[in-house]
Amino acid sequence: MIRALFLSANVGVGHSSAANAVCAALEDVAPENRGLVVDSYRYAALVVSRVVSSGYLQMVKTLPQMYRYLYDKAERATEIGPFRTWAHQFTAANLRALIERERPNVVVCTHAFPFGAMAQYKAAYPDAPPVLGIVTDFAVHGFWVQAGVDGYVVATETLRAELVARGVPAERVLAAGIPVHPRFSANGETRAALRARLGLPQDRPVVLLMGGGLGIGPLERMIAAVEETRTPVAAVAIAGRNGRTERRALAAARRLSRPVRVLGFVENVYDYMHACDVLVTKPGGLTAAEALAARIPLVLCRPLPGQEERNSGVLVEGGCAVRVRSLPKLSDALDMILSDPDRRSAMVAAAAKLGRPQAAREVAALIVRLARVSQAVVEKRGAA
Repeated sequence: MIRALFLSANVGVGHSSAANAVCAALEDVAPENRGLVVDSYRYAALVVSRVVSSGYLQMVKTLPQMYRYLYDKAERATEIGPFRTWAHQFTAANLRALIERERPNVVVCTHAFPFGAMAQYKAAYPDAPPVLGIVTDFAVHGFWVQAGVDGYVVATETLRAELVARGVPAERVLAAGIPVHPRFSANGETRAALRARLGLPQDRPVVLLMGGGLGIGPLERMIAAVEETRTPVAAVAIAGRNGRTERRALAAARRLSRPVRVLGFVENVYDYMHACDVLVTKPGGLTAAEALAARIPLVLCRPLPGQEERNSGVLVEGGCAVRVRSLPKLSDALDMILSDPDRRSAMVAAAAKLGRPQAAREVAALIVRLARVSQAVVEKRGAA
């Protein structure tokens, strides 16, 4: 039996979604396998938890240029600062009781902060299990580069080459993609059947609007753009776990003549991605990976500074997305895609080329291999 401990971070839903996708894949390998997903900031110093989980969201919403400056400065840093070292050491010590209690075969980190803490853990405790990091964006920040860890999973071969150039052994980096739930790629229903089940119109294109899991995207202005398209459309707007955004989106939808359904957090996002013709969203790593698996063309708007801007560049260059620099241009981008079947088909093909819907299974297989190698080492030590 494989026991995997997943250390995530409560700064959005994507990190936990990736962990849950791999957990499900592990259980598919063998029903007795078990994965436990934990928010790593529960084990961090209070100041770290508050600054990162609350301060991050406030900064990207109110001072995006400041966040961009800090992100880029941290990326260029050649040494780990004393505060970050202390924060990792503090968290590593707090994780000791959890790891001793759960006795995982492998610890899997879906965020750079717990990955750094587990690098410190391995340095402090000789009985540490293997540590694997899953990068959930199409860019790899320097915070991910750690000594003594056992492996990385990245979205693309380009990212693999970047890590190798930074000194990570090539054999420790797997370019498997970003893990997503298998339902984003495997769907047995036709689009017509899906729309009938979801109550969506059959006689026109349907645009899917998403503001991210925390609902901080410009959903109201996305909804307004639906009214401005030359193409007659309907829309579904998913507000995520943000009641205020949902209420404001509902108010915006009521002002339109075109049909717009507003939803809060939904478990079956994959159904809506398969049922709709185009997705308008911020380019979060998990949302992008899910869209690629579902093969739905992307229109990207208002990326957060740092990792989302980098995600945007990869997706646009890959041909599966267009980026609008200002929201008044959103209706033009929708018309461009929806009025040109050949262009939309090319974007679908590009999404299929860039997407890695089997990533969760590949990562689960890697976890099994790491666990078996680790167990063999433990047994050899015991025999000696």
